[in-house]
Amino acid sequence: MAKIVKKVKRRPGMSGGGGGGTTSNLRPKFVPKTPPCMNTCPNHVDIRGFITSISLAEKKGKSYDEAYTEAFYRIAETNVIPATIGRVCPHPCETACNRINVDESVSINKLERTVGDFAIEKGLPLKKLTDEKRQEKIAIIGAGPAGLTCAYHLARRGYNVTIFEAFPKAGGMLRYGIPAYRLPRNILDAEIKRIQDLGVEIRCNTAIGREISYDDLKNEYNAVFVGIGAHKGLNLNVSGEEAPNVYTGAEFLHKINSGESIDLGNKVIVIGGGDTAIDAARVAKRLGADTTILYRRTIKEMPAIDEEIEEAQKEGITMEFLAAPIEVLKNGNMAKAIKCIRMELKEADGSGRPRPVPIEGSEFITDATTIISAISQEPDFSGLEQFKHGRDWTKIDFKGETEFAGTYAGGDVIELSTVTVANSHGRKAADAVDHHFRSQTFEPEEKRFPPIISHEKMRLDFYEKLPRIPIKSLPVDERFGDLEKEVNSTYSHEEALAESKRCMSCGMCFNCEKCWMYCQVNAVVKTADLDHPFAFKLELCDGCKKCAEECPCGYIEMY
Repeated sequence: MAKIVKKVKRRPGMSGGGGGGTTSNLRPKFVPKTPPCMNTCPNHVDIRGFITSISLAEKKGKSYDEAYTEAFYRIAETNVIPATIGRVCPHPCETACNRINVDESVSINKLERTVGDFAIEKGLPLKKLTDEKRQEKIAIIGAGPAGLTCAYHLARRGYNVTIFEAFPKAGGMLRYGIPAYRLPRNILDAEIKRIQDLGVEIRCNTAIGREISYDDLKNEYNAVFVGIGAHKGLNLNVSGEEAPNVYTGAEFLHKINSGESIDLGNKVIVIGGGDTAIDAARVAKRLGADTTILYRRTIKEMPAIDEEIEEAQKEGITMEFLAAPIEVLKNGNMAKAIKCIRMELKEADGSGRPRPVPIEGSEFITDATTIISAISQEPDFSGLEQFKHGRDWTKIDFKGETEFAGTYAGGDVIELSTVTVANSHGRKAADAVDHHFRSQTFEPEEKRFPPIISHEKMRLDFYEKLPRIPIKSLPVDERFGDLEKEVNSTYSHEEALAESKRCMSCGMCFNCEKCWMYCQVNAVVKTADLDHPFAFKLELCDGCKKCAEECPCGYIEMY
């Protein structure tokens, strides 16, 4: 059999190697790293793992279905609702993506959505970690993202889990706070059913604290998780807002998402700059109203997801910046206009954003047939007042446990945040509950992660510049009059494959063969293991360091 000769074009300054004696006493070692995307994801989804399941499928001899199935189960280790999260998460993972230092970040969120939709289409079931059936019974208050996630991670460990939901259907803010044009209900329903198929019972129209007391629940169940969400909108605290055509953002979206009909008239004013404000404005526009958003800072400080702001602007929603309401003007008992004042920005306040200050004498009036206050929201602690701490909300320790032993909490009942943060709370609480009943020491998972790989530790010049694959959107003129027409589409197989190949596999081998090609003493060998395609024969190594120097993703280090 002919010997394989590896020919390498050497760059100027390249060290020799080649077996002419020991270059150094250092030897190479494969050292996995944590990619920054996974570190920044609140739920620590194995982003690199699920994306490379797709991008490396052909090299590993796997079919399209096999690759996406593998990707789904990698995601499901942490995130049980990928098709949902892939639609509504503000994707902080993408802001940390090392690919930004080459061109643009990988479209992680859209790839997760693609895998999630595939799993629904193929009817992929969730997997249990054990066939063991635990005797402990767990009660979960609230079927929102935190509660559903907690239930899943406990059920897959063999626990008997019951969710108590105050509303007619499960989903929490996913169902009652997010419009269907962003999150189709068939997608949400399919992902909830998959959790129920693990044996999780969901009892709707059952409000803990009213129909059943917390004490009774605690007596019947071995542990409790509180995930009631924040469904109560905050008022503006200005005169006249008691008018029946003035709604909070949470109230308005809940009514619409519950199927209620609201006569908005022809002029809607929405106050606020967060996701609820954007959602409320886009819903009002779809219902035929001329819609304006009033925000006391500028577009730069708006906390809403950038893509949602851009879509709102495309849809013709007016945005009035540096303006704040000071009074609702009425005709009889109905609001007819809102009196506002101009603002100017001063030094940063406690939020880290510029502080808006009223400009004396700059009042103006804007007519309105409906006013929506989407400035913030809070949990409704009715019957669960013991979990509210003055002006603050529920407090938890590093395990997710409240001051009441055996009762855990997570999601918006802790603080207003994203769906992915709620998922992380639910998952970590489930982990802590399991450790407790198994008499094991609980340690935060972040302590178990390997070091983070930064772009400075990679060979960015190896990676070809590739354009980010755009998402196709519904033409603007086709969006109105229907609250359920989804605006953005899922990647096709070809688009997802192309986007997945933009992942640089930071800190983990992706079979580029650079270490094998550059080793002149045959100390790097190929293996039959497609998941670990290379190995070192250290007895042949002369310590030239070329494998580590040429490894694009920073997987090889010298020791």
